[in-house]
Amino acid sequence: DIEVEAHDRQGLLRDISDLFAREKINATKANTISRHNLALMQFSIEVTNLEQLSRLLTLIQQVPNVISAHRRD
Repeated sequence: DIEVEAHDRQGLLRDISDLFAREKINATKANTISRHNLALMQFSIEVTNLEQLSRLLTLIQQVPNVISAHRRD
């Protein structure tokens, strides 16, 4: 599972979902909460190895308005 924190904006979820599709990563679960203009998103994803996960997290952090993206404990 991964967690993404971002300043909420229109199209944010779409931009992250597009990354999953482009990187051929299947998201099996998504949960998003938006409060006070902050979005907290949690995704369950299927990756083949840690390199793929690391690349995805780096790409998510480059999405406009994203504050952090990390693997959940």
